[in-house]
Amino acid sequence: MVEVPLPDLDASAALADRIAGRLRAGDVVALEGTLGAGKTTLARSIVAALGYEGEVPSPSFAIIEVYDPPAVRLPLVHADFYRLDDPAEAEEIGLDDYREGAALLAEWPEHAGGFSHEANCLTVRLEMREKGRTAIVEPGPGWLERGAWT
Repeated sequence: MVEVPLPDLDASAALADRIAGRLRAGDVVALEGTLGAGKTTLARSIVAALGYEGEVPSPSFAIIEVYDPPAVRLPLVHADFYRLDDPAEAEEIGLDDYREGAALLAEWPEHAGGFSHEANCLTVRLEMREKGRTAIVEPGPGWLERGAWT
């Protein structure tokens, strides 16, 4: 586990660059935190760090947004599971099909049953503290094997 202070947008962008630089197809970045903690902001920064130059909409209503090369360096699924009432709904919307050959940015991952059990999951929990926002980064074994976050 690594704690990363996020005092401003530049610090969030630097964390996003670090994640994007190590992201591979099959990976999950599970973004956890309360409403307003900065999950969507960090996700947008990761998408931009992967090369996307357009506006990155929040997938709150669509649930899933897909980005494909050449707009980004690897296929990417950005999902916001907040509106799911049951983890089975993730299967109903075809999440496994979307994930095939792509990396996944998952906001509210617990609403989809969670992903921390997957070896290639990087959990980023965003917290508001007295001294500002902090990211608690917990890499799965797949991230640790490639030397990321050690």
